[in-house]
Amino acid sequence: MSVAELDFDSCYRAVTARDARFDGRFYTAVTSTRIYCRPICPARTPASRNVRFYRHAASAEAAGFRPCKRCRPELSPGDPGWDHRGDLIGRALRLIDEGVADDGGVARLAGRLHITERHLHRLFTTEIGVGPLAVARTKRLLLAKQLLTETGLPITDVAFASGFGSVRQFNATMKETYGFTPGELRATASRDGGGNGGRAVADTSLTLRLHRREPYDSRALLRFLRARAIPGLETVDETSYSRVVPGGAVTLTPLPGHVRLDVELDDTRGLARVVARCRRLLDLDADPQAIADALGGTSLGPLVTANPGLRVPGAWDGFEVAVRAVVGQQISVAGARTLLGRIVARAGHGGVLFPAPGELLEADLEGLGLTGRRVATLRALAACVAEGEIDLDGAQEPAQVVSRLLPLPGIGPWTASYVALRALRDPDAWPDGDLVLRRTMARLDIPEDHIERWRPWRAYAALHLWSAA
Repeated sequence: MSVAELDFDSCYRAVTARDARFDGRFYTAVTSTRIYCRPICPARTPASRNVRFYRHAASAEAAGFRPCKRCRPELSPGDPGWDHRGDLIGRALRLIDEGVADDGGVARLAGRLHITERHLHRLFTTEIGVGPLAVARTKRLLLAKQLLTETGLPITDVAFASGFGSVRQFNATMKETYGFTPGELRATASRDGGGNGGRAVADTSLTLRLHRREPYDSRALLRFLRARAIPGLETVDETSYSRVVPGGAVTLTPLPGHVRLDVELDDTRGLARVVARCRRLLDLDADPQAIADALGGTSLGPLVTANPGLRVPGAWDGFEVAVRAVVGQQISVAGARTLLGRIVARAGHGGVLFPAPGELLEADLEGLGLTGRRVATLRALAACVAEGEIDLDGAQEPAQVVSRLLPLPGIGPWTASYVALRALRDPDAWPDGDLVLRRTMARLDIPEDHIERWRPWRAYAALHLWSAA
């Protein structure tokens, strides 16, 4: 749905009903107040003549509207329409979340996507209504607004944590766009009981709320991650997920209505990337209602009814998932965990971080319990990723990544599909040949030709069957 395809009447009905299903899908701008809101804003519904609808917060801000301090658009879950798209716009938005535009501007963003800057700008203007730089700026501003409201991180640190190049640029951009300075917003949050009154913090420990759509089956998600937690890298129990990340650590705790993110970083300039990766890891931007509507009327109906809000576990890092998939071929989940723990201890930075492609390529993998063939596959994979032939972090469309993975020795359809399912967020990825899926379908008397009926949500169908096993 492009910016031109927003249906006014449908959007206005959603706003009137404060329908949470539309939260993050569009924003309501009120011409009389020059403020834009989420569809669920508790404020009185404005008259239709005073309303404009925008597909993206950046479009509303470009039109001169400021974010509502009551419903706080920065807390909206991501639009699943973008999240599940493997096209150029969807992949560009993922890279913007990763901070690519902040680090290298539109030139680097277009370069990662292998298109011209002009073509990228034209696509964004058509689909969203503004260019990629405006989207990146809004991302920075909304993260800064959340940090100023919910934390006591000093304003200087907020500027760099949200992706701004200088405090002066941060102050000027917020004043120009929102009409108030960071200090004024911090003072307002303090009076309203937000944050910690703007007190400077002694370390870089932060707590943020990550919102999602309901229902959300956190128990099944944590169970999946706990079974696959790599020793020394991840710790998962019944209530939370923790892992070591470059320069710090994160803990994600699902709570009613949101996920609490506790993060410690040596350098908060990487915070935006951390937030984006945590959202993808826990599949927070999915639309459970759309998935249930599509799968509920099929042979999976009883499973969908019994397990509402099931999510596809994502990935902190695409290369990590690819290595997991290769190591886990034809062995138990517990056996794969053991081998992966040895790889981290041997090849990872400091023995606690998952190795980057270059580190794995140079590491001595002998004596870890890996077969010679498996080592050869890992080296071939690492070489392709290190040289940029395969991009596992969102720049290439899923079908292209799969087509480049399959020729590698030791990588078949199951491995490539598993990477597409978890790392590339392809909602229709299906791990062809998975023994557990086959056995579960046979036990439930589900014919194999039903797999085609589960498009375009076969990844979620796989999770339902894995959970049933």
